[in-house]
Amino acid sequence: MRYRKVKSVKDEIERVSFWRYKVADTSNVGQKIWSMATVLMGFGVGKSDYLEQITYLLFLKMADEYAKPPYNRSIGIPADCVWDTLKTKSGKELFDHYEYALKTLAEQSGTLQQIYTGAQNKVPDPAHLAKVISMMDSENWSTMSSDVKGDIYEDLLEKIAADTKSGAGQYFTPRALINAMVKCVRPEPDKTMADPCCGSGGFLLAAKNYIEREYGSRLNRNQKEFLKFQMFKGWEIVQSTYRLCLMNLFLHNISDFDGVPPITRADSLIADPGDRFDYIMTNPPFGKKSAMTFTNEQGEQEQEYLVYNRQDFWATTSNKQLNFVQHIHTLLKTTGTAAVVVPDNVLFEGGAGETVRKKLLETTDLHTILRLPTGIFYAQGVKANVIFFDNRVAAPSHQTKEIWIYDYRTGIHHTLKKNPLRENDLDDFVKCYKPENRHLRTETYSEDNPDGRWRRFTYDEIIARDKTSLDIIWIKSGSGTDDYTLAELLDLIKEKSAAIVTAVGNLEQLIGEVDE
Repeated sequence: MRYRKVKSVKDEIERVSFWRYKVADTSNVGQKIWSMATVLMGFGVGKSDYLEQITYLLFLKMADEYAKPPYNRSIGIPADCVWDTLKTKSGKELFDHYEYALKTLAEQSGTLQQIYTGAQNKVPDPAHLAKVISMMDSENWSTMSSDVKGDIYEDLLEKIAADTKSGAGQYFTPRALINAMVKCVRPEPDKTMADPCCGSGGFLLAAKNYIEREYGSRLNRNQKEFLKFQMFKGWEIVQSTYRLCLMNLFLHNISDFDGVPPITRADSLIADPGDRFDYIMTNPPFGKKSAMTFTNEQGEQEQEYLVYNRQDFWATTSNKQLNFVQHIHTLLKTTGTAAVVVPDNVLFEGGAGETVRKKLLETTDLHTILRLPTGIFYAQGVKANVIFFDNRVAAPSHQTKEIWIYDYRTGIHHTLKKNPLRENDLDDFVKCYKPENRHLRTETYSEDNPDGRWRRFTYDEIIARDKTSLDIIWIKSGSGTDDYTLAELLDLIKEKSAAIVTAVGNLEQLIGEVDE
């Protein structure tokens, strides 16, 4: 256990006072911004749209502050788009100029272009736009620490993710789960990390926070520069989410106004980028198949499943999660470590799924699986797991010798509102994981304690299972049923109904083809 040395009572009082001020400051500013979101909702502005407007204005306001003393930085904002040009206008003139500024900033280069590409004014009228600008102008953002600015923005992201109607939750992984994964992986300075589907950037930020917390004053100048500009890389396919991620990282002191954006807007599965990383932590999007939507000759919307034909993949499949697992293996250095959230089908599916599992066991040390309960993700009814594996150099025998499984599913149920997943819920898992030395692990399961949640399985036991299935549960639940809220039950019914309709449609099509 680590203990923090207290230099003096005065130092401790100042430290506590600082954190009280930080919490209060974050809360006050965040509440002010969120209150405006509530007002604009009454005028038809969605919460996600509002956060985008905040992003455009906040970036411009901070650029203005850093362009003035004492910073005097050259940010590259065109003279007719600087912050003061918005402050001094009102009415239709303000409305028109804001739209002009958004369009002009999208034509610039670097981070500016990436933030403003596709930007549109979603504020309904000049009066409300003036209020939002006034609210942003009332704060001196450059004097706030990156912790305060970042916490405000993260809080807004989480509030919007909780709004299930917006659909934004699919890009937001519970921070309690992310932090537990980071504690197990224990990222170090001077090493690289990637997230091939980074959403709002939660994994990257958690790794940065961990390094700053654990190493603190021991980080030298070069290490701090590396942490800011070189350590992180991500990909995000959705434009609006990509923009929010860039801003979230920027506010947490990753990259800069004129730096190369650490996130690439692209489908990361399309090709091997060539880069290799020490760590990959990610939660690939839920949904079994990769698909693209297009308009057919009749003007109707259709979906076409995507199959990625890549030489570095072990299996060709349209299963999105299996493709991400293979892609992650490619991205890892031979000494790299991965922690990946995957749905149950990755653990048991036959065909390509079995091929991928066997290859993982052969080429990596797939040493740990955390089985998760339902009710922790904003996508309802999702049954997921976290797989932890270390890449290895080629060898004549299988690299995985044993797999440790922690069952945090059986008899456990969370809900997003009344009983959300908290970081201390996973403390026992982290303790059992033994991040400091995995070779010191001990089972909590035994014949005398059949309900122990931590159990070891040998490679031979795994390979002998049908389809090399990793879908293993040994604890007997009392009722054999899960406790769902009414809303969760309705979502599950809709999900199952949609699957049945699809299956019936496919069957009818097959019968029709046979009859012909």
